[in-house]
Amino acid sequence: MNIFKQYRFIPKSEIECQANHLLSRMQATPKYSPRWPFDATRVADFLDIGVVWESIPPDEKGSIAALILPTKREIVINQDVPGLHGGYGESTLAHEIGHWELHINHNAVGSLIERSEQGIEINMQPFLCRNVSGQLEKIEWQAQYFASCLLMPRCKLEETRKGRDLTKESHLDAMAHELGITKRNLKHRLKDLEWIHIPENSKQIYLGDAAPSRETGAFR
Repeated sequence: MNIFKQYRFIPKSEIECQANHLLSRMQATPKYSPRWPFDATRVADFLDIGVVWESIPPDEKGSIAALILPTKREIVINQDVPGLHGGYGESTLAHEIGHWELHINHNAVGSLIERSEQGIEINMQPFLCRNVSGQLEKIEWQAQYFASCLLMPRCKLEETRKGRDLTKESHLDAMAHELGITKRNLKHRLKDLEWIHIPENSKQIYLGDAAPSRETGAFR
């Protein structure tokens, strides 16, 4: 049984649905109910995944931002990578959780852990996260989109943007601070949702065609 799922195309709607389902499961458990500014370690705790910050030396293919040790149910974040604190750190951990939810075969993980507990030696390579190209690049994109949906669900964005002008940098700064993410990631999410539009080679922000005007909803 392969512990890593074979690559498949996953539409944005399905990825967002999986992220929202995870948030809904957490919301149904008071101890882990999502809070903002977002703390991605609460998600890891809910999924019974350990999070460790330590040095990860580069290999022959270059630097490694993070890795997953599936049979240890552990995510390791490279503490030597500059900027992996605050909003960027939350995004990195949420990205790894995206890999866990989308690309790890949980049944295989359980089987291998059981064999290990029986004294059977398991030699399992970690799941590495780095800048890549080709099919692996698509997998990284899926994990990052999952992270974006997890950190900034539509309903929370609808709630947070109330009384604020999405075309003003100062209002976006306040939203990013309230959500616990970077303004860069917030802008990217808002552009993807078509709530804002920023012309190429311009700093001017315009409202997008899909900018919300309705009341907030629940995780769907």
